[in-house]
Amino acid sequence: MALVLVACGTVGVYAYDDSTRDVIADGVTIGSMDVGGMTGEEASELVSYELLEPFEEPLVVEGHGDEEFELTAKEARISADVSGMVADALAAGRDQGMLARTWRGLSGGELDRSIEPRIAFSTEAVQRLVDRVRVDADRDPREADVELTTTSVSVEEGRDGIATDVDQLKDDVMARLIDPDADRVVEAQFDRTEPELSKEEVRDKYDTVLTVDRANFRLRLFKDQEVVETYPIALGEAGQDTPTGTYDIANKAVDPAWNVPNSDWAGDLAGQVIPGGRADNPLKARWLGIYNGVGIHGTDARDSIGTNASKGCIRMLVEDVKALYERVPVETAVYID
Repeated sequence: MALVLVACGTVGVYAYDDSTRDVIADGVTIGSMDVGGMTGEEASELVSYELLEPFEEPLVVEGHGDEEFELTAKEARISADVSGMVADALAAGRDQGMLARTWRGLSGGELDRSIEPRIAFSTEAVQRLVDRVRVDADRDPREADVELTTTSVSVEEGRDGIATDVDQLKDDVMARLIDPDADRVVEAQFDRTEPELSKEEVRDKYDTVLTVDRANFRLRLFKDQEVVETYPIALGEAGQDTPTGTYDIANKAVDPAWNVPNSDWAGDLAGQVIPGGRADNPLKARWLGIYNGVGIHGTDARDSIGTNASKGCIRMLVEDVKALYERVPVETAVYID
């Protein structure tokens, strides 16, 4: 009789366990969804709807200013491994022995097991979204700079640049993208990048400036962006034009020697070095070198002032070049137009 009861009990346990094979144990969740007591088919239907339905709302990134950027579920290629999650949920209740499973089921016991949702998406789509935000927002800082004309020196204010925090944005988008309970709006974060040169630094750099007005044969001295002196000058003759552009005073000399160019116009002096102070040295009193043999110097040919008479240099009256020399340090900017 006892053997019969044991046999019947064993058959009953087998029968009960087999009948619950496709039923998820109580206390099992997939994400925040309680799937305990459901069949695999019921759980699949629930998960397919509850897990994927929130993703139908596009994820929106708030960019710089009022710009917004959307990423739809279709663009992101969002998908869920529903069958795999349900299989894991079913397996969670089968990892105990048959008797333990039966006793848990008959006594109303519950597991405490959560299956992590498995959501897939396109990382390329996320990168494209981040790139759109970055391309729209990012800008390099604009350096403070100086604007030179022959009659004015003005310093322009710089501007901060903007740089998208790409890594943070990517992390935020991916986290929100696969979390059905998360807010579907992501606020992009931006860093400001300062110019390397401030307006004050540019002002200091251009506290002394020379401008050469070729059309009017005038050299102007600027201090702190204000013209403080204007001098008459001579410039290069046709074919030996004074070069245009922005240069720096490269060197200075008192009573400079003249390194005569190897040119036909130099005659017998070609290639020689004429000491300063000699009558045949046209570089009188002072020299402020600019570029490629061109510089500012004094002249005793006073009647040449206001004409194109030099071999490219800028001539000044001797008294004027002496006064200028004391006020102009090496590396002073020279603008010629």
